[in-house]
Amino acid sequence: MTQAGCVYSDYYEIRGEVRTPHPVTDYQQGSIRDDFNFGSLLLLDSAVTREAVRDCRGASCVFAGWYSLRLAIARRSRIVRVGEFLYGKIEDDVRRSGEKLFDYVDPRNRQVQVEMEDAATRHLKKVGAYLAPPFSPVRFGPRTGMVEASVIIPVRNRAKTVADAIESVLRQATDFPFNLFVVDNHSTDGTTDIVRGFAARDTRVIHLIPSRRDLGIGGCWNEAVFHASCGRFAVQLDSDDMYRDESTLQRVIETFYREKCAMVIGSYQMTNFQLQEIPPGVIDHREWSDENGPNNALRINGLGAPRAFYTPVLRRIRIPNVSYGEDYAVGLAISRDYRIGRIYEPIYLCRRWEGNTDADLDIPRQNAHNQYKDSLRTLELLARQRKNAETKKKVRRRSPARRRKSR
Repeated sequence: MTQAGCVYSDYYEIRGEVRTPHPVTDYQQGSIRDDFNFGSLLLLDSAVTREAVRDCRGASCVFAGWYSLRLAIARRSRIVRVGEFLYGKIEDDVRRSGEKLFDYVDPRNRQVQVEMEDAATRHLKKVGAYLAPPFSPVRFGPRTGMVEASVIIPVRNRAKTVADAIESVLRQATDFPFNLFVVDNHSTDGTTDIVRGFAARDTRVIHLIPSRRDLGIGGCWNEAVFHASCGRFAVQLDSDDMYRDESTLQRVIETFYREKCAMVIGSYQMTNFQLQEIPPGVIDHREWSDENGPNNALRINGLGAPRAFYTPVLRRIRIPNVSYGEDYAVGLAISRDYRIGRIYEPIYLCRRWEGNTDADLDIPRQNAHNQYKDSLRTLELLARQRKNAETKKKVRRRSPARRRKSR
């Protein structure tokens, strides 16, 4: 019916005597992540597959064989999902979603990741979406009397954790003025009273309660970013988490000026609620490179934390009004045009507990998250293809041979 190069379907997940429907997601142009779940049964068109295999010659395929192949299939044919449960699969990875989340940054998987990055980069080059270095440095405009940095904490019903987060900000030792926006998204558990108390005791704390009731985390960020008191740089802190010590904010802002970047991303340490380190430990995203990080960003599921932004650039891009993937969307957009700075030592404590929004997601919510991030990748892929096409046009217009011919 479709002349697809690859067909896959939904399936039943079998654990012991229990059969549970496991729907999968539709393949998109931006489904470049290497952990896309096709299930265990795929039908491949032989002629298309032979062409795709020839297209993969020269690629390192100890670990990235199937990944390279299905990207090559996608370049020349459709990949089609059948939305029916056509078979059963005995599930052997029974970890919770929150435990699987960090597999791709496990140092033990480093060689796997190198191969996957090579395959993704080859694909982007072949489809005209590869971004070539160097990436543009930022020219910071003149100061206009605003504070240097604003920390932004969106929060809803985190009475158990928000005080620790706020205190970790107020302890920061800096050589510049900063403030703290706590965007309280209509909490009902006592969070509002806690934040109001901090604001009454410390003028650096700005307590915002949005007038709108349809805001996700991204919408709450926009409330602070467009506030008149927002600083030159906007720095992230989740209401569950804490800065590691009093030097975090200083290091982030110094990195902006040293590397002339529009975004800075740090590293974080995974801890339990008692701040004891838990596996996988430090998440530093060392897979990033100045030369290829913006391309590899389309393959992986996140860019790291804490995240900080040059506010004028962030205001121009804006943040999607969602509560998952909003940071990834902004990071992709910034990396298309600007340099991103990195800090590879942990400056942030990411506390894992049962209250985390991604601690144990069911299949429909995992699919919704993955579908949304794939849609972001699709949009970004198209934007990069357009940027490269426009750049080629400009180069052709400026070429000496073309000018002589026109004369």
